Amino acid sequence: MKKFKSSILTLGVVAAGLCAVSCSEDFLDVSSKTESTTGNFYKTEGDAWRALVGCYDGWRQTVSCNGGVNAFYLASTIMSDECYASTGIADDYKGQTVDRFDQSQSPTTLDIFADTWKYYYAAVYRCNELLGHEETITWLEESKSKRKLYIGECRALRAICYFDMVRLWGNIPLFTAPSQENRAQADPAQVYALIVEDLKYAIENIPADANLKVETEFGRITKYAAEAILARVYLFYTGYYGKDLGYTDEAGQTTGTLTKEEALAYCEDVINSGNYELVKDFKNLWPAASLDPIPNELGWAKTSTYAGDANSEIILSMNFTPTQDYNGNNDSNRWIVMMGMRSLNFTKKGYGKGWGACCVTDHFRETFLPSNDGRSFASYIDIVGEGVTELENYETQVKDWREYTAFTVKKYCPLTFGNGLPATNPTGTMGFQECNAQPWNIVRLADVMLMAAELGSPRAANYMHDIRSRAGLSDIAVNKQNILDERARELAFEGHRYWDLLRQGVNVMADAVVASGGKVLTAGTEATVTYSRDKIIATQGLSRIPQEQMTLSNGVLKQNPGW
Repeated sequence: MKKFKSSILTLGVVAAGLCAVSCSEDFLDVSSKTESTTGNFYKTEGDAWRALVGCYDGWRQTVSCNGGVNAFYLASTIMSDECYASTGIADDYKGQTVDRFDQSQSPTTLDIFADTWKYYYAAVYRCNELLGHEETITWLEESKSKRKLYIGECRALRAICYFDMVRLWGNIPLFTAPSQENRAQADPAQVYALIVEDLKYAIENIPADANLKVETEFGRITKYAAEAILARVYLFYTGYYGKDLGYTDEAGQTTGTLTKEEALAYCEDVINSGNYELVKDFKNLWPAASLDPIPNELGWAKTSTYAGDANSEIILSMNFTPTQDYNGNNDSNRWIVMMGMRSLNFTKKGYGKGWGACCVTDHFRETFLPSNDGRSFASYIDIVGEGVTELENYETQVKDWREYTAFTVKKYCPLTFGNGLPATNPTGTMGFQECNAQPWNIVRLADVMLMAAELGSPRAANYMHDIRSRAGLSDIAVNKQNILDERARELAFEGHRYWDLLRQGVNVMADAVVASGGKVLTAGTEATVTYSRDKIIATQGLSRIPQEQMTLSNGVLKQNPGW
């Protein structure tokens, strides 16, 4: 089983599609070569490695450079029925615009996802640069497998980026080579065909044992990560679009086909590989949940039961390092500070302060995470029940909080030492905002088990039993609705719920979001969050394409409906 400790990944910063890399000591540790140009790069296997570093870094920057509601994870959580946008009373209303699918919440802010668009396409550009130079690289005879490995990882990264983009915006330009062309949006089926082809290539060419056994490789794409994501692609596409995967071009050639049977086989291969197993205690999957009790001094990690970043259940994570600064280095987890309680450090439990985003809706909590579910303690912070109200500045900060519900996300909560210093490095000397490094778990084994169950695995009852018994719950009937509800409980606040709702149909998603409206406190005064079902349905669940891109395209890009 995969049971090694967490590694700190340091990914390079890439300029102009090349690899001007600044790294430290673990995975993707290469020397800086700022003199590289398109004329002298992409020649050696070492160049390919450095280019792959740049592809991983490009993917990470889609999140690490987006520290607000425009980060894919944060937006996914806000758009679902799990959380309100919340944040502070003096903040802008970008989060509410995303949450309500309603531009009137912030009528002059038309570029909420402007940076998100740029960083995703920059990441794709880096991948396309490496893929386009595959034939110009001299691959060493004694390491022929590295060619397939590096290109497989690169294609998987491109697929992941496109999958995020095509879900978020639906109608996007498609680039398979480096280009700055003003290109019209592609048929979504064509984008998904590339995603499928890229992931299939990764599955077929990344060796089964690659990137698994060495601690410093944690965070790299594996064959099994590609399989799991491909199953996710199948479920979303066939659910949202209501048709089979595959794109037929003008010449009659069909690409990107994927059947239900194939998707199930991929899931079963991950489960049966012997590389992964469920962590015994659910709370140990999450740093903040595994810190009880905590001594009132530095060194709380000695009491932590955290299973580690690279624990046996994690199939793929996006990793960060606590090296963020304001001089262009974007290596840390920038969005997690948004999730912290509004300026409240609760040192008794180790919960660090932040900007108060994502207060949990009463409807979701009561429907999916009641107190008898063992996952509830690890999933959300009960601000009243856990004693946060004891803080002297509690009342003051609640009056600075918008859409406060007394419950907030624990899975992704920044940490603080017992003396109030931010736990962003061992001495607490780095800033609380910019140096968090908790990974974003992209794929867990439990997710794959539930996908397999939904796809009709003959072991569906066993998978459901294993997941529910860990949570202290008895068995239930194995049917599609119960499996989807189990996903809501198991994967709460991990960025999956919105897409699980949307793939059931826009009406299903809209009904769930509307039902999550309810009473909140804003500036300490009771208010009500409400949603317009008609506005949500009008958008078809897609986000607004940034106005900046619409303008730059000179009318080539077309805005999504409802915006």
